[in-house]
Amino acid sequence: MSAAQPVFIGTDCGATTSKVGGVWADGSPVSTGLLQQPTNAQFGPDSVVRGWIAAISIYLEQNGLGWDQVRGVGVAIPGPRRSYGVLERGPNLPESFVGFDVHTAYRQALSERAGREIPLAVGNDGNMGGVAEAARVRGSAGGSVLLLAPGSGLGCAYIGQDGMPLDGDTLAGMEASHMPAPLHLLGAHAYPCGCGRAWGCIEVYTSLAGLPYLLADQLERHPDHPLAVSPLGPKERSLALRDLAQRGDPLATAIFDFQARALGLHVASLAMALDPRFVVIGGGLMDAGATTATFRARYLRIIWESAEPYLWPAQRSSLQVIPATLGDLSQAIGAALVARHQA
Repeated sequence: MSAAQPVFIGTDCGATTSKVGGVWADGSPVSTGLLQQPTNAQFGPDSVVRGWIAAISIYLEQNGLGWDQVRGVGVAIPGPRRSYGVLERGPNLPESFVGFDVHTAYRQALSERAGREIPLAVGNDGNMGGVAEAARVRGSAGGSVLLLAPGSGLGCAYIGQDGMPLDGDTLAGMEASHMPAPLHLLGAHAYPCGCGRAWGCIEVYTSLAGLPYLLADQLERHPDHPLAVSPLGPKERSLALRDLAQRGDPLATAIFDFQARALGLHVASLAMALDPRFVVIGGGLMDAGATTATFRARYLRIIWESAEPYLWPAQRSSLQVIPATLGDLSQAIGAALVARHQA
C-alpha cells in the first residue's frame, strides 16, 4: 500500500516496555515488525508520554511515513480505570500513575507534535490485544472471541461479533484475571495477588505472578531439586522454569501442567457466561521463538481437557481453543484498530 495512505497508530503501555504498531485504513498492519522501548514508568507519567511520542516518530520514520498521515492513535493501558482514560490503582504501575488522566495528557502531546488534533482511543491492554487477535482468527467469518494471555499477569478480553471489546459500564469489564480460582478443584492455597485481593485470583495460578508460590510448594515436596539450593532469588528461579520444562524436568513440567489446568477451568467458567466461538491463548508460552511445538501442544491440550467436562454439550463440539499468532504485536495493533474503528 502506498505510503501516502492514512495510517492509524497503536501504543501498548507495558509495565516494562512500551510498543508501537500501526494499521492502514483497511485494517492491515503497516509492518509485522515491532518497535519497543523502555516504558520508564519509574520517572513518572509525563516522562512516559514523552517517550510514546518519540517512539511514534521513530516508527513513522522507519516505515517511510509522516505525522501528516496519522488519522488516529490508540493506547493500550493496564489495569482498571476510574473513568475513561483515567487510571485506577493497579498491580503493575507505580503509585504516581494512580488517577493519571492518560487520555488528556496523551491527546495534548499528540496534538502539539502533529500541529493538529489527533483523535485518541484509550482501552485496557488485554482488550486491545483481543481486538487484534479476534480480527486475525475470524477473518471474514463471525463468532465471538475470548482471549486469555498469561504473561507477567493474565490478560483477558472478550470480543463481540462487532469486533469490539467488552468494556463494561465502569470500564472494568473482563478484568477476569482477578476472578477467584476454583481452589477446591485445584487443591491449592489462596495465594495473595498484586491487586490486593487474597481470595486466590486466577492470575496467580496461571501466570508468572504466581510462579514463586507454586515453585515454593513444589520444592517442599522435592527438597533435592537443583532449584532448592540455587543461589538465585525467587523471581529468577521462577524464570528458569520454562527452559527446564522444555528439557523434561518433572518438577517444572508439573508446574506448567498445573497452570494449564487452572487456565482450562477458567475457560470453562467464562464459557458459561460468554459462550465464545473461539478461545485464543496468547502470552509468552505461545511464542514460537521461546517455546517448542511440543511444549505448546501439551499446554493447549491440557487447557482443553480441563475445560471440556464443564462445557455444555454444544460447546464441546463447537468451541475452538487455538494459539495466538500476533505475539507482542497484538496490543499495539489492537489499539490501532480501535482508533480506526472510532475514527
